[in-house]
Amino acid sequence: MADFYQTGIVATLHRLRPKDYQRLEREMCQFADESRVGLVLPALYSEFETPSMGQIVAELRHVRFIREIVLVLARANYEQFMHARSFFKDFPYPVTFLWVDSPRVQVLLQKLNENRLDPGEDGKGRSCWLAYGYLLAKGDIDVIALHDCDILNYDRELVARLCYPIVNTNFGFEFCKGFYARVSDRMHGRVTRLFMTPIVRAMESLAVGNPFLRFIDSFRYPLAGEFAMRSSLARMNRIPGDWGLEVGVLAEVFRNRATSRVCQVDLSDNYDHKHQVLSEDDPQKGLRRMSTDIAKSLFRTLGGEGVVFTKEHFRTLQIRYVRIAEDMIARYYADAILNGLSFDRDAEEHTVHVFAQSLRDAAEAYIEAPLATSLIPNWSRVLSAIPDFGDELAEAIRADMEAQPPVAS
Repeated sequence: MADFYQTGIVATLHRLRPKDYQRLEREMCQFADESRVGLVLPALYSEFETPSMGQIVAELRHVRFIREIVLVLARANYEQFMHARSFFKDFPYPVTFLWVDSPRVQVLLQKLNENRLDPGEDGKGRSCWLAYGYLLAKGDIDVIALHDCDILNYDRELVARLCYPIVNTNFGFEFCKGFYARVSDRMHGRVTRLFMTPIVRAMESLAVGNPFLRFIDSFRYPLAGEFAMRSSLARMNRIPGDWGLEVGVLAEVFRNRATSRVCQVDLSDNYDHKHQVLSEDDPQKGLRRMSTDIAKSLFRTLGGEGVVFTKEHFRTLQIRYVRIAEDMIARYYADAILNGLSFDRDAEEHTVHVFAQSLRDAAEAYIEAPLATSLIPNWSRVLSAIPDFGDELAEAIRADMEAQPPVAS
């Protein structure tokens, strides 16, 4: 059962009446002209080979308030690009495919590098950034929403609840973050439960009263991949190109908007998507890579806020993190057993050990190069340096959508 308790400094919008989609959509349609919604879907081609994509497409077909979908397709050849487009045949509203591996798009990415505007590595961050640029160039979208494409139990109410707090201008919100429970016969969300929350609270021991840490700790699921924002904010925000995307987005929102303009919303009773491997032996993959990038993003943000980190600070932080994470495991154990869930305490302890290694790796990287950043320049800077770039991106996408043969790179 949902509660109505307000945690921290970020407004929390709860799910007090389940299955309220008809009312939500009716009101969303009333707001549609003054708050036009564009939905960004970052996807790998492999996700079109899973049941989740078919479910998402089937649900979105019935949504009436979205002005346009931009599906950013990565790791796909030309035939796969065309096959993915067939999923949206005869869709009731426009669906634009941004094919990241298109030779046309690759030429534009190279142009950015030549102008000292690093667009980052291939990944979700760059995909989102490209979609924002396209929608900003078109200029006919007021609200940009985003959700992942690996959601196994997708329901179109999710996107309605995600967008409503921004579309309803009476609320005054400009950024909305989704949250949800992730439970099957056991608890999921290991990076959030066993790394993100403990490391933020451990950092508070080194930076007591830090406003950014208080802001981050106010989110019930800070690593959720679902958020919506005003297009003006998308123009200003820099986007991390690595696994620190969700933390980096929150850091940019904290920097660019007052807390009173930010909210979080309960999207669903439960949420299930693909589960990443821990990858304990390879720091460049899986949850090991994810936790390292998250830690580096936190260090960079706090450094920018004036927090000083030395080797001694990091040693203390690692010890403090492990202690808090172990205490959290005891809480999760009690919660799981009370609710009749399976709980592998040894596996949880081992995961904390692996995340402690990630924390150490991130600390070493930060000390060696504190100014190193994975942030992609915001669109205000790009368009200042290359005024026609948005139009060039839109033209490349249009040419690919017309199914013209791809040009040689």
